[in-house]
Amino acid sequence: MSHSHDRYAKPQGPPDGTPVVIVRGLTVTAQDGRLLLRDAALTLRPGRLTALTGPSGAGKTTLLRAVTGLLPPGTHRTAGQIDVLGQDVLALPERDLRTMRGRHLAYVGQDPGSGLNPRMRVRSLVRELAVDKSSDIVGALLAEVRLPDDGRLAARRPGALSGGQQRRVALARALARRPKILLLDEPTAGLHPGLRDEVAELLGHLAREHRLAVAFSCHDPEVVERFADDVVVLDAPVPRPRTRVTGGVPAPCGEADGPPVLEVRDLHVEFGDAPVLTGVGLRVAPGSVEGIVGVSGSGKTTLARAVVGLQRAASGAVHLSGTQVRTGPRGRTREQRRQVQLVTQNPLGALNPSRTIGAAVGRPLRLHRRCAARHVSERVADLLEQVGLPPAFADRYPHELSGGQRQRAAVARALAADPEVLICDEITSALDPDTGAAIMDLLAGLRERRGMTVVLISHDLRLVADRTDTVTVLDAGRVVESGPTAEVFAAPEHAATRALLGMPTAVRRS
Repeated sequence: MSHSHDRYAKPQGPPDGTPVVIVRGLTVTAQDGRLLLRDAALTLRPGRLTALTGPSGAGKTTLLRAVTGLLPPGTHRTAGQIDVLGQDVLALPERDLRTMRGRHLAYVGQDPGSGLNPRMRVRSLVRELAVDKSSDIVGALLAEVRLPDDGRLAARRPGALSGGQQRRVALARALARRPKILLLDEPTAGLHPGLRDEVAELLGHLAREHRLAVAFSCHDPEVVERFADDVVVLDAPVPRPRTRVTGGVPAPCGEADGPPVLEVRDLHVEFGDAPVLTGVGLRVAPGSVEGIVGVSGSGKTTLARAVVGLQRAASGAVHLSGTQVRTGPRGRTREQRRQVQLVTQNPLGALNPSRTIGAAVGRPLRLHRRCAARHVSERVADLLEQVGLPPAFADRYPHELSGGQRQRAAVARALAADPEVLICDEITSALDPDTGAAIMDLLAGLRERRGMTVVLISHDLRLVADRTDTVTVLDAGRVVESGPTAEVFAAPEHAATRALLGMPTAVRRS
């Protein structure tokens, strides 16, 4: 199915051009006086795609959620108005607000995996909210979001999906309700360029053809420029702290001496009877930066989880500094767990919502005895400053941070363990370009000073080209190409690599 009108009947509501959402002068303040939004304005019309952009912490997520009638806990509106379909959503009784959300509003958050019930299968997750109860609706909606079902995907649970697949399942659930207003927080983050453009084009199509008012936040200026009909730029309500990066620019990394710090041999991972990784191998030299690329669903995140011990493999081996370690969640020593750390794509699901940021960052310091107990608070403050967060953020909870701020907190927590290998799964996808560059500069400095090895999983091929020494390309769960990044990207041999790079299929390496 492809965008059929019988699936998405034009909503009965205001005539074309009449705003369905009007936000005027909205200011949102925390109990301690901090500004989350200042004098924000937004107008959404049926048939138009509106992009919200601005630096991390500018309040993009807060504004989107405010349109749904939800403000972050401990905050309140101090000025302004939010009219949705002619009603002030922050003044609606709870029953009327639930009705509006159920019938007219759909919101897809920045960490969609955290909103999917991990015990439900994809078919049930999509069918659960569908207005259309026909037998083929699940397959139709999955196809609508560029996620065609091969007969197996609908039977999977969220944990067996890649981050990009989880995003599209969440979008299918939102579309199943046939809303008038569709709000999405960073829907293109963490997607490879081809799929990123497909999703952005899909949002524009839904807006135009089905008369939806669509708003999405985005850090990618290319996506905003190419696909958005209207653009709203938010400025940070207070000056952002400067990221402190000590140490110089790392020297170019050549071939490292000695055995690899990380080696994966003939790794096989299955979800049920479906192979996800098949015979995957990987060798990462000490102190190097290894890039892992591939389309969504190619197995990148599954490989990362197997390396850090979160995903059991059916066969194969993982070696850290020459010592074989288990792939599953049990059987590794505390020191082996410390050696390799993972920063996930969705920090909201990785940070304990009941713990402050200071407690989250301080836990690995205590667990792995990286500093004396009396110095933990001081070390937490130092780590937060290193990733561009004020030390005062140690007293905040994850829900009190923006998506980009949570990602930086997750990086600080991983660094607290002082790992030999740091695996970063799309860590810049939710950050504005300046903050993303600052985080990568931080990792470069740590690599130089500590000899830390970095494995960078990313759909941002420019980032991989600029920041990695070697690259491994995954396609359908297999390694199809690997080698020095400059050589692989300049003259790729495999069709999957050429497709990622947007090159003609006839190119061959001489």
